[in-house]
Amino acid sequence: MGEQSPFSAKPTLVGSLVVLRVAERGDAAELMGVDQETIRLTGSHGELRLEELERWYESRHEQADRIDWAIVERATGRWAGEVVLNDLDVANGSCAFRILLQGPSFYGRGLGTEATRLAVDHAFAVGLHRVELEVYDFNPRARRVYEKVGFRHEGTKRHALRWDGAWVDAHIMGLLADERTVVPQSL
Repeated sequence: MGEQSPFSAKPTLVGSLVVLRVAERGDAAELMGVDQETIRLTGSHGELRLEELERWYESRHEQADRIDWAIVERATGRWAGEVVLNDLDVANGSCAFRILLQGPSFYGRGLGTEATRLAVDHAFAVGLHRVELEVYDFNPRARRVYEKVGFRHEGTKRHALRWDGAWVDAHIMGLLADERTVVPQSL
């Protein structure tokens, strides 16, 4: 049990388009500004409350079973979203992945693809074997990004989300360490 978690260290990851830095209290205000389409694409229900989000982000550096990064656009220094490795399963060398981009001004420019690659490559660099995610059926743009990075469709959870009175399927995708070879730069 004395082993250190592979997510205890929380490096800053630098790409050509984005910097991933550990989420902090001030990021809560940025998350409050996320547009309704982004909320739909992530299947997020419930109201966001600034005080709760501030406490949440403030505690991210203490969590050994996850890494929550803010995505910062290098060209402008603007907060572009968040990317998370969570649900760490040390015994099986796996974790889950999720990403949120703040809104349409950040879509289609490669920021999400690069943030995904950096986070996933970090998971493999610290010794994990598998990264998995779920993507809702109404988010084909995200699914294309995940496929571009190397994720493969593994199955579908039928009617996994109830949104605006309709049932939406969630697709499970996974990526194994031997399917990726790139290691991220760290600061």
